[in-house]
Amino acid sequence: MRLIIAAAVLLLAAPASAQTTRTLDQFVTEANRVPLNPTSALRADARRLMREFSTSMGVVSARIEADRAAGRTPAACPPERIQLNPRELLAELNAIPQARRASMSVPDGLQHWMAGRYPCGA
Repeated sequence: MRLIIAAAVLLLAAPASAQTTRTLDQFVTEANRVPLNPTSALRADARRLMREFSTSMGVVSARIEADRAAGRTPAACPPERIQLNPRELLAELNAIPQARRASMSVPDGLQHWMAGRYPCGA
């Protein structure tokens, strides 16, 4: 499955060459400092976050595909195309308690968000 994320702030996202080892809390803390406006895409820290987001979404997508291929119900069942509002996503990630974010990876946090937004039917 190929997830296509449509959001202005993510248009410049490019795949990262290595997976991150940062926690979701570190990611969210940095993301909270970046203004959510069109010019933020010019900032190095915003581009780094966008690459990490893109890589993490790829990890989540691969997990979903692996679950389906193994006959397991995936954690989330997103549509082929996702309309994403960066402010809403950041709000959802901020809503996860800080202690829990500190022990989650960025892909784990995005998978948590997707499971809530796109649950799989029974």
